[in-house]
Amino acid sequence: MLALVALGALAVLAVWFGDTPGTSLHSFGDKVTALGRVTGLLGTYLVLVQVILMARLPWLERFVGGDRLAVWHRKNGAYAISLLVGHTVFIIIGYAFSDRVSLGYETAALMRHYPDVLAATIGLGLLVAVGFISIREARRRLRYETWYFLHLYTYVAIALSFSHQLATGNDFVNSPMNRVLWIAMYLLTFGLLVGYRVVSPIRKTMAHDIRVSNVVPEGKNAVSVYMTGRDLDALDARAGQFFRLRFLSPKGWWQSHPFSLSAAPNDDYLRITAKRVGDHTTDLVRLRPGTRVFIEGPYGAMTAERRVHRKVLLIAGGIGITPLYALLEELVAEPGDMTLLYRTRFERDLVLRAEIEELAASKGIEVYYILGSRDSNSRALGPKQIAELVPDVARRDIFLCGPQGLMDDVMNSLRRLGVRRTQVHNERFEF
Repeated sequence: MLALVALGALAVLAVWFGDTPGTSLHSFGDKVTALGRVTGLLGTYLVLVQVILMARLPWLERFVGGDRLAVWHRKNGAYAISLLVGHTVFIIIGYAFSDRVSLGYETAALMRHYPDVLAATIGLGLLVAVGFISIREARRRLRYETWYFLHLYTYVAIALSFSHQLATGNDFVNSPMNRVLWIAMYLLTFGLLVGYRVVSPIRKTMAHDIRVSNVVPEGKNAVSVYMTGRDLDALDARAGQFFRLRFLSPKGWWQSHPFSLSAAPNDDYLRITAKRVGDHTTDLVRLRPGTRVFIEGPYGAMTAERRVHRKVLLIAGGIGITPLYALLEELVAEPGDMTLLYRTRFERDLVLRAEIEELAASKGIEVYYILGSRDSNSRALGPKQIAELVPDVARRDIFLCGPQGLMDDVMNSLRRLGVRRTQVHNERFEF
């Protein structure tokens, strides 16, 4: 994937190099202006890569995994914004030195006299703002819905900057072919986005007519939602995957959230189980049978297809049990070949416990409940503790799901026990 992105970046550099003869780079201003042009081209290219990473391309989601794509999206966004800010600064400095005027005067002149520069500047401001709210510390202070809708301003920013590139970009003003290729790149990128984020979900929603059939409380802090529809097998969902669901109720129609399947998919129903931690998940218990569901997916790469060993270890933290329970249902193994470590703070927090124990009895699954405060994760799931419960852990596939802190502690323990990274299959669900 990195090689493909790098190949595209080299093509962008070739466009810049072809329109930048060395004989034109005499003065300091010329050199800084050239640097501004190349950072602008590369920054814009990475913004389009950013769109592709979140376009929900099925093959990319299954090959890479949604959590890794989210990490790439976050890192690539920082690179793209940095390059575009650099483009703005370098262009102003380069033009100011070439025109022998102050930076303030040059900035004002660019805003007043160059086509669409003001709109592009507003677009850059929006991108910087979106980048700021996407910093982990800032995002934690925002509700998910607030962050999601503010994030959509990225598309407004891209639209505001597009015409500026063609109107003032040296690489496009003098080269019709470059203009055609650049426009084609935009059309392809947004064609994929619209196709997989809008058209495909609408088609699936209409074809399968997914509706809520039953809502079942799971103890005090969780709820399961059962959904039925037409030809559910044709969704091609696997245990361990998730859907983005929009419940078309008076309170839920305007927001979409990711939910893992908490039961192995079948042609009779789909089931999700959520912990009641926010307004949306709390409202799930009030869903009425017959409520229509707008569906995107399935997404995710934490499936049984990743398995290469005979024996399997599943480690769940809190509500992270949901995709792992679905995997327990789907995975085929001899009695004793599957082990579940289920970590929660209190016994009352164990979700789907009755189903887990019934399934364990029928399939010969070893189940260990590990209780205690969050601060004791490194001790409760340390190398010694895991090795005592699962001595042959280094010869197993490990499926892992839970809060970030728990997953980090478990990954550290597994490394110390000699488990290779390729043996661990997980998805962090940080979107």
